[in-house]
Amino acid sequence: MIKDEGSSSVTSPSLQFFPLMPTSTSSGSPSPWLREPRSEERGLYLIQLLVACANHVAAGSLENANIGLEHISHLTSPDGDSMQRIVAYFTEALADRMLKSWPGLYRAFNSTKIVSVSEEILVQRLFFELCPFLKLSYVITNQAIFEAMEGEKMIHIIDLNSSQPAQMIDLLQTLSARPEGPPHLRITGIHEQREVLEQMALRLTEEAEKLDIPFQFNPIVSKLENLDIESLRVKTGEALAVSSVLQLHSLLATDEEIYGRNSPSVASHLEKLSLMNQRPLKDWLAKESHSLFNMSPDSALSPLSLSASPKMGSFLSAIWGLSPKVMVVTEQESNNNGYTLLERISEALFFYGALFDCLESTVSRTSVERQKIEKMLFGEEIKNIIACEGAERTERHEKLDKWILRLELAGFGRVPLSYQGMMQATRLLRQSPAFSGYKIKEENGCLIMCWQDRPLFSVSAWRFRR
Repeated sequence: MIKDEGSSSVTSPSLQFFPLMPTSTSSGSPSPWLREPRSEERGLYLIQLLVACANHVAAGSLENANIGLEHISHLTSPDGDSMQRIVAYFTEALADRMLKSWPGLYRAFNSTKIVSVSEEILVQRLFFELCPFLKLSYVITNQAIFEAMEGEKMIHIIDLNSSQPAQMIDLLQTLSARPEGPPHLRITGIHEQREVLEQMALRLTEEAEKLDIPFQFNPIVSKLENLDIESLRVKTGEALAVSSVLQLHSLLATDEEIYGRNSPSVASHLEKLSLMNQRPLKDWLAKESHSLFNMSPDSALSPLSLSASPKMGSFLSAIWGLSPKVMVVTEQESNNNGYTLLERISEALFFYGALFDCLESTVSRTSVERQKIEKMLFGEEIKNIIACEGAERTERHEKLDKWILRLELAGFGRVPLSYQGMMQATRLLRQSPAFSGYKIKEENGCLIMCWQDRPLFSVSAWRFRR
């Protein structure tokens, strides 16, 4: 749809399906003056505008989408309330997707972009410190490995994302206190950046020497999708464990995509959502997310979605062939791997909305650390989910029920996580008043980490099964 010549952007067909705030009536104004809305009005308008933009981007109507982005820019702020902040990153992602319609322009804008490894590690550390999810994952994972390795004298642990030493340092300390004495421990760390692995080797070797544990670190510089299984060098007589924290979903990326499909059910649901009475974002998440999640076709256990990635199939088959005593998997509890743009926006809005609310509840809006997490971690993941397609879209989060089916089909048997692991995680949450809104619940032998009652991450344990 193209705006009639001389009409104001307020009366553009792209924005007629919902009311807007009073604006200047001068014709043809691309930047209408908007009155300052009350906070309770603003969230409603932002959702309405985001819905309009998403529909127009999905339909390829870039001019109308641009008009919507113009309106949103007056209402969002990366240092405002939760709704302002999250919509700012969603619209940035939509704009990035639009820009890709002109590949030369897109490449020119991004040609001098520098990704700092130290900045990436810093933002992961900030997320570890300000939200308990990684801490909980490490505690639960380590307890499962410790229990599976009881009595073993030669232990080999494969860490699929060896970037944060906290998890393995804790495991070293736990193993050193075994009644039967510490084992001979070998850790294979996998990461794209050599300097990250060098720092890991240094920290873990220092800790092992301090604890007097026979220790060896085997660094592998590689993306997970390009990993040569032979480089893991698993030896006869070693008890093998695999730790995967927020890694496996990237292997679902595939060059084969379904284009041209719109999702009327999702669009209509988002329109309904946009017309709700204004409530705080955390209340929307608590009261509306259930119906939103259930409407997505991708939330079903589709055989197509389980078989679509040859990378995932070959990787799980290779790991199964190593006969691990335990593999512990942490993944996002969200269906952000929908086939259509609107499906992914719908799911991602509620998943990341909860994460933004986590920070809103405990960290000042002016905190530089909070802004780094939101922009460099959450914002980049949102951009990947919304702006990317094909093999480039790696943030393909799926819920626990799909991981259970996928891993069982690959030949793994589920290992129920122990009561001891649950208690350790619960004690960790009770140690800080800042963690009072977080919860752990058990589900089919797995553990689910929640913000309030909203599931956000799952941890499950698996073993080799013939």
